[in-house]
Amino acid sequence: MSDRAVRITYWIATGFVALVYLGGAIFYITASDMVTGMYESVLGYPTYLIWPLAAVKIVAAIVILWRPSAFLTDFAYAAIFWHLLLAVSAHVSAGDPGWPPALLALVALVVSFLTQNRVRAVKSPHGNVMRGQQA
Repeated sequence: MSDRAVRITYWIATGFVALVYLGGAIFYITASDMVTGMYESVLGYPTYLIWPLAAVKIVAAIVILWRPSAFLTDFAYAAIFWHLLLAVSAHVSAGDPGWPPALLALVALVVSFLTQNRVRAVKSPHGNVMRGQQA
């Protein structure tokens, strides 16, 4: 892939993940009654997770867009990865049809992670997985 194509792919994937996370946080905050009902009745999760998850989603989106340090960004990528993986499995296990957005965000996250070092100035030591080398 050319550098231009990688740059476009990276920003589309990263922007999509950030949009999903910021949108999710806004939804958690503005429709907290609906989210509480979903957490209790559909997913069977405790509702005290809603507000911390909303805050962490905002922070994670900002970190992957701003990229203040490689360590913090890699930590955010890891946290988002596990959250999305668990979100897909929770929705599928509950028989809830809300899993496709989480799966699309998970795929976009992997694309963003694999293309990050060709685009961003702050390089991740783990971002060259496709080339089989370390930064």
